[in-house]
Amino acid sequence: MAGKAAYRKRRQNRLAMLLVTTVVLMMMLVVTVKSVELREKRAVYQEREEALLREIEREEARSAEIEEYGKYTQTKKFVEEIAKEKLGLVYDGEIIFKDEK
Repeated sequence: MAGKAAYRKRRQNRLAMLLVTTVVLMMMLVVTVKSVELREKRAVYQEREEALLREIEREEARSAEIEEYGKYTQTKKFVEEIAKEKLGLVYDGEIIFKDEK
């Protein structure tokens, strides 16, 4: 009987080791798959971050241009240009040459 009990115990130990090994391998597989998914997500987020940073730079440049244009519209030169182009006004004694078309 002692031999049978020892055999049964060894068999149970092998079965337990097999189950533990299977669980560990499955966990490693899950961790590996999730790791790959996270790397892909990180790459997507990095691309998105770079695109957003470029957009921020463009918008900051545009904002600076708008600010400069705002300052320009407050100058005498701007007022003169608009008066000449839109209203056709000229200074006294100024001669305007137009192309014949």
